[in-house]
Amino acid sequence: ADLTSFGVPITAVPAADIRFEPAPDAAASHWVDSPAQLAALYGQPSEAALRKESDCLTEPYRRLLQASPFLVLATSGPGGLDASPRGDPAPAVVVQDDRTLLLPDRRGNHRLDSLRNIVADPRVALLCLVPGTSETLRINGRARLSTDPALLARLAVDGKPPATVVVVQIELVFFQCARALMRSALWQPATWPDRSGLPTAGQMLTAATGGRFDGAAYDAALPARQRDSLY
Repeated sequence: ADLTSFGVPITAVPAADIRFEPAPDAAASHWVDSPAQLAALYGQPSEAALRKESDCLTEPYRRLLQASPFLVLATSGPGGLDASPRGDPAPAVVVQDDRTLLLPDRRGNHRLDSLRNIVADPRVALLCLVPGTSETLRINGRARLSTDPALLARLAVDGKPPATVVVVQIELVFFQCARALMRSALWQPATWPDRSGLPTAGQMLTAATGGRFDGAAYDAALPARQRDSLY
C-alpha cells in the first residue's frame, strides 16, 4: 500500500489480472463503412449521372455496343468474383433484341471461371470498350448458358462454333463518362510502356510455379499455338 514511484501510488495486482490491450488503430478512424459517410464525402450524383440509366438498349447505346470489339465480363460465384476479358471483331457481343445479348464463349484456357459462376449465380456485369472512344458502356443483368445448335451455328467463326453462348438479359445499361480513360491515356500510343520491359507469359508461369515450369519453351511455342487455336 505504501509503494510509490516519484509520488505516484503503485497498485499491486495478481499477474493473471493484467491485460495488455492492443494500441488503438490510428487508421481505424479513416475507414469508410456506411452509405452516410460516402454521401458526406461525395455529395449527390448529377442529374445526368442518374438520367443516363436505361433498362434496355436505347438506339445510341446499341450503336456503341455494336462498335465494341472488347469487353470485360464480371461474375460472382461460390469461389468468389471473376472478371474475364472477351473479344471478337466488333461486335464482341451480339444484340438479339433491346433486352437480350448473345456472348459466344470462344476457345480459351478452359478454366471456366466465369461459366462456373454463371451456373451458380446468374448475375453478371459487362464493361464494353470501343477503341479510340473514351466513353464506355456498362451493362448489368442476368445470364444463362445455351447450347442451342442454331445459336451456336449462327455465332460460328470460320466454321467453328463456340462451345456455349452466354445469353444476357439486360436489367440496367448506361454509359460511363470519359474521365477514367482520359486520365489513363489508354488510347494514346505515346503513353504505352516499352513492351521489352514487361514480363512474358512464360516468365509469369515460371515465377508462379517457383521455377518448375519451362517458361522459355512456353513462350517459343505460344505464337503458333495462339494463331492455330484462336477459334
